[in-house]
Amino acid sequence: MNKEMTIKRTNANDKDFKLLVDQLDTYLSGINGENDDFFRQFNTIEVLQHVIVFYDKSGNVQACGAFKAYNEATVEIKRMYVLPECRGIGLGSSVLNALEQWAKELGYSRTILETSIKMQDAVQLYLKNKYEEIPKYDPYKNVATSICFEKILNTD
Repeated sequence: MNKEMTIKRTNANDKDFKLLVDQLDTYLSGINGENDDFFRQFNTIEVLQHVIVFYDKSGNVQACGAFKAYNEATVEIKRMYVLPECRGIGLGSSVLNALEQWAKELGYSRTILETSIKMQDAVQLYLKNKYEEIPKYDPYKNVATSICFEKILNTD
């Protein structure tokens, strides 16, 4: 990660997070097509209390991500997004790593996530960061376009 970046831990009330999520939702609507309403019900941000926002050295927002508790040991990664003009420099991995670190600090030992098989850049990001494909979990079990991943967090 660029040393001149700023990382802010916040929650779903953050205005910059909301700005990025609006862009993410617009992007995902095109990918999800007729299934968009199904996915939107699981992507509300009001429940998110663990949000990370990345800024460049000038204070411009560039990327975000969040997690929520799935069970006692596991968090689900949600709302990962990097502005299109900021892609290709490792920001996605930086957001993911920052979320994993925060989850570990809170005592979680596993992360899970769902993405679309249509989003091959996202799939490759997760594979590159040592996520492994797992059987689809609820509520995605019967969604043909979903692919689910997990990562066991090192507790070193």
